[in-house]
Amino acid sequence: MTPRASADVFSLNSAIVACRQCPRLVKWREDIARKKTKRFAGQEYWGKAVPSFGDASARLMVVGLAPAAHGGNRTGRVFTGDESANWLYRALHKNGFANQPNSTHRGDGLKLNDCYITAVCHCAPPQNKLLLKEIHNCRPFMLREIQLLKNLRIIVGLGKVGFDASFDCLRKLGRTALKARPKFGHGVSYRINDSLTLVGCYHPSQQNTFTGKLTERMLDNVFRSAQKTLEA
Repeated sequence: MTPRASADVFSLNSAIVACRQCPRLVKWREDIARKKTKRFAGQEYWGKAVPSFGDASARLMVVGLAPAAHGGNRTGRVFTGDESANWLYRALHKNGFANQPNSTHRGDGLKLNDCYITAVCHCAPPQNKLLLKEIHNCRPFMLREIQLLKNLRIIVGLGKVGFDASFDCLRKLGRTALKARPKFGHGVSYRINDSLTLVGCYHPSQQNTFTGKLTERMLDNVFRSAQKTLEA
């Protein structure tokens, strides 16, 4: 990745942090940061839009839904400081995409290798539910990320919203000849064009992991398959 390209990614993330385009989300994220929750009462919350994170030369991009109210909205880093983070980074570490299996705070030493993590929306939403307008407001950020990640080969959409948004961005950018949006499912893989593959994965939310809908092995297999594809 050239210094110019890395600077462009940094500039984009700075724009994400400064965004206040969705009044409902701005109010919610700031209210949460002010009121906090009992177990984190002594911590200072981030309370802003949460930037993307990872390797600017990555071939793998992971797309989540949005920061958690007491996870990314507290720590200021996507998938950091909650159970979803524990599941995701454990799987990434096992398959060589992260230097450590946990993600607790911005200064914990975590680095991603060949992997970049973003979200459909960069603000924590009430009840983890996004309005369609909020998804559309945040879409230019992901469109730009796909353009900047010149080595991109695989996109893993976590959950149906992440999967659908990824495809919609690729279609908007003219990266695929597919007209109909592919059907989401865990482990599904679609060849978008000669160099890019879109993969579906259940989101590592507690709703899925506590109920057994998503197991550790299922999540590992998604990223093991991605690693094998990149190696090939």
